[in-house]
Formats: sequence, structure tokens, C-alpha cells
Amino acid sequence: MQPSLFASAQWTVSSLTKYIRDQIESDVTLQDVWVEGEISNLSRPASGHIYFTLKDAGASLRSVMWKTSAMRLNLALQDGMAVAAHGKIGVYEVSGQYQLYADQIRPVGEGALYQEFLRLKAWLESEGLFDPERKRPIPEFPKHIGIVTSATGAAVRDMLTAIRRRLPLVEVILAPAPVQGDDAPPKIVEAIQSLNQLAPQPDVILLARGGGSIEDLWAFNDEHVVRAVASSEVPVICGVGHETDFTLSDFAADLRAPTPTAAAELATQTTAFDLSQTLQSISGNLSSFLFDFLDDRKSEIGSLSSSLKFFSPARRIQSDRQRLDELSHRVEAGEAHRLALEASQLAGLGKRLETLNPLQVLARGYAVVTRRRDGLLIRKVAQAKDGVRVRVSDGEFDAEVVDRKTQAAKRK
Repeated sequence: MQPSLFASAQWTVSSLTKYIRDQIESDVTLQDVWVEGEISNLSRPASGHIYFTLKDAGASLRSVMWKTSAMRLNLALQDGMAVAAHGKIGVYEVSGQYQLYADQIRPVGEGALYQEFLRLKAWLESEGLFDPERKRPIPEFPKHIGIVTSATGAAVRDMLTAIRRRLPLVEVILAPAPVQGDDAPPKIVEAIQSLNQLAPQPDVILLARGGGSIEDLWAFNDEHVVRAVASSEVPVICGVGHETDFTLSDFAADLRAPTPTAAAELATQTTAFDLSQTLQSISGNLSSFLFDFLDDRKSEIGSLSSSLKFFSPARRIQSDRQRLDELSHRVEAGEAHRLALEASQLAGLGKRLETLNPLQVLARGYAVVTRRRDGLLIRKVAQAKDGVRVRVSDGEFDAEVVDRKTQAAKRK
């Protein structure tokens, strides 16, 4: 082979791997893919992440699901299981391998249902059933709340607990219906319609059930159920499944909640009593609130860590903790300074009162002279006639007034 007259680019392993990673991660197609294959080499270390390999007859693909996504996974993974995994393709630079960063995994059999889900969604959306303009506001202080769910499931207990805790005076009307199986859709439609026919009508309807697979939740993708939700005269909050589960009823409802408990919370706005209790709790324990706030922020940072893996939030958290310490110290120092200042002012006022005390004046040798017969305070010599009463620091005594001129004349 004839060598080139021009020198080719010389790479380090790191720079070449980074270039390949940038090329892969800039490809939009590779950042939103579904990959079917069989699971092998499944591993769940103590970190909570899931490592596995997807393979078929011709190739294998190394894959990883971070803890934040794994916590929402409603599927018991096993080696040999045929699945479809959703995620994005990236490069693990340490080993120089490309791999799938998965955020959803479902059994392969769900593919047909998912295609039917997309078909129904497009059809109903074209009719305007999901238009944002159709959404109605949820009443802030409802008096009657209707619930459509299974009467024996955990969802109804969770919702009732949340409602009683947040708004105990509200009346709850349960319209029980199966939430899974072939008989579920007509029963759900009947329950929604029966609540709309009540007099008075509920202020809001909660349509809910716990999480499950796409087959378990399919009743809420039924066309008749979706149309019943959309045509309800009463606003509907749909809380079906877990946070990542979406059904067509969610799109048709006036408000979508990530869980049944969240649906109950959205239906019961904070009362004045709740607000008062919350403010008292905050004012009484500011330190606890701040630490809870930081814990919430750390939880949010954890959920974003997979997409923000190149930017560590540790430095900011440390800075916030230091800032919290500084603010706590400033509050303590300010309070101590205020108390010292008020103590100084109080001592000054005490000294002023002591100075103005007439007994202190008498203690320095002064006396108060009054006319004995009527108690008139003597301020001038002309007032001093007959007997007088003299008050000093430790008591009073009487005295007689003598004219010095008259006394001198008598002596002569």
C-alpha cells in the first residue's frame, strides 16, 4: 500500500473514544430506541443499578438501568426473559464499549398492545377528546368526592386515608367497579355515569387503581371508558398506576395524577387549618424544615443523575450545607446581640428611675418641709409660720419656726 503524502491525525485512546461517544450521542435516532432481545448476565449490585446483556441469535448489547429507573420497574427480570428495553445508546469510555442506558423495560408480548394503544390514542386525539381546552379546573374546596375503583384494593384505602387526613369533612361516594379483566370497562363506564346522575352531583370524580403491567391497566385504555371520562359532567382526576404509567383515560381526564394517593391529594386543597398547622410547625422547627428541603433537593438530583452524569451536584450540596451553618450562626449571634442590647437598655432605665426616686434625694441630706396644720409644702420663708413637719430619709419629726430677728432682739 502506497503511504499517504499527508500525515493522518494521531489520536489518544481517550480522545478517540470521546469522539466516538460524541458521534453516537449526537445521533437523535440512537437517543430514543426500543431494543428487543433476551436477557443474560443479569446483575443487581448493592448500588441498586441493574446490569444485563440483551442478545439475539446474531449479536449482544451491553445494557444498564440506573437505580432511579429501576425503582419504578414493575417487572421481575430474569436471565432468558424476552424483553423490549427503551433508552439511549452511549459509550462507556473506561472499557471502550457502546451500551444501552435503559429507562423502561417491558415483556416482548406487550408490543402488540402498545401498538393498539398508539392507534387508539391517535384516533381519539383526532376527535379532540384530549384537547387542553376541554380541561376544567378542579374545585378548591369540594364537599362531595366520587371515587371509581375496586372496593377491595389498596388504592381505595390509600385515597380514603389521604382525604380524611387533608379534608376530613368531605363526603366520599364510592362507586365500586372492577379495574381489571374483560368485565371491567362496562362496569367503570356504569360507575362514572351513576356518579354523574346523583343529586347533588359530586364536585370531582377520582378514577384510580394501583400499578401493573400494560395488560393490567388495559381497561383504562378501552374506548368506551375514555369516552365516558371525556363526557363526564363532573371534572375527573385520573390516578391510574404508578408515576411512569400512562393510559388513554389520563389524556381524557381533566387532570392526571401519578398515583391514586396523588389523585386524592389533588382533589383536596389545603385547608386553613392545615395551613395554620403547617406554619406553626415551620416556625417551631426551622432547622428540621431546612434539612427536609435539602433531602428533597438531593432526591431530585438523584432522579436527574442519569442525564446529568457529567455534572456532579456534590459541590453545590456542600455549599448549601455550609450556607445553612452560616445562617444558623448568624441567627444565634443576632438573637444574643438583641438580648444583650435590651438588657443594657433595661439597666439604663433602672438607673434613671433610681435617680428620680425622691427618697434618694432625702438620703443625700435634703428634707421635705410642710406646714403642720394643713400639710402645705413650704417653698418660701413667708410660708413658714407656727409649727412645721420635716420629713427626712428615715422618717418625720415636728419643729417650731423661730424668727431670727425677733430672737436677736430679745437677747439684747
